Amino acid sequence: MSAIKNEIKACMSDLKISKDGVLTADFCFSETFIGFKGHFPGKPILPGVCKIQAVLLMFEEFKKKNILLKEIALAKFFSPVSYNEKITFNLGEKLELNGEISVKATITGKDRKVAELHLRVAIIGK
Repeated sequence: MSAIKNEIKACMSDLKISKDGVLTADFCFSETFIGFKGHFPGKPILPGVCKIQAVLLMFEEFKKKNILLKEIALAKFFSPVSYNEKITFNLGEKLELNGEISVKATITGKDRKVAELHLRVAIIGK
């Protein structure tokens, strides 16, 4: 597992699935999180790629399988996230005809929408 993936996993807590099938987890990235280095000096902001990796990691942890990102169908970032700020990820999934899975994620924090992501992924390995 890559260093960034390990760091993101260490920031994840309370991974659970609701009765209606929504996968949820909280993340809180410390000031020393590698993703903040250089993005941006003096005003650290969590990079969008880290949010995408967090979604993939949540899905892998839930499925207990490796996940391959096939496509970023939508990535909208509404509000920046800094260190020590708790954000919540809510994921829903839908199987597509070609065997790939469409994952829709909404990220919120401090009563605001942070981002919306629609990813197409595939489960690899058995």
